[in-house]
Amino acid sequence: MSQVRISRQHWQNLLDELDLARRQRHLLTYRALIERLQLPTPAMQTLTAALEYLAMLDTRAEQPLRSALVISQGASRLPRTGFFECAERLGRFHGPADGLEAASWHASEVARVFEHRYPDTE
Repeated sequence: MSQVRISRQHWQNLLDELDLARRQRHLLTYRALIERLQLPTPAMQTLTAALEYLAMLDTRAEQPLRSALVISQGASRLPRTGFFECAERLGRFHGPADGLEAASWHASEVARVFEHRYPDTE
C-alpha cells in the first residue's frame, strides 16, 4: 500500500471522534467521519490507512478494534470489505468479508468496543 500521511491533529481528532462514538454507543459512517475531520483528498484513502493503522495498534494492545465503529452508508450497516480483510491479516477475523459470518463478528466486535476502557491516548 502506498504511504498515506495523516497529520497529528487529524489523527488526534480521529481518536477523539471514535472515543465519543464509543461512549455514546454510536456508529459513524466513513462519509460523516471524513466530513467531521475535514480530511484533505484523497480523504477515503487517508481515513482507510489511519483506521488500518489503528486496528494494528489495537491488536498489538490486545484491545477490540475501534475501527469497527466506522461503517458504510449502505443498508448493510457494516464496514467496507477492506476492514474485514485488514482484520483477517491481523488474525482477528476469519471468513468471507461479506455475509452472515462477517456481520455477526462485526456486531460482537462493536459490542466489545463499547464495553472496553481504552487507556487515554497521548
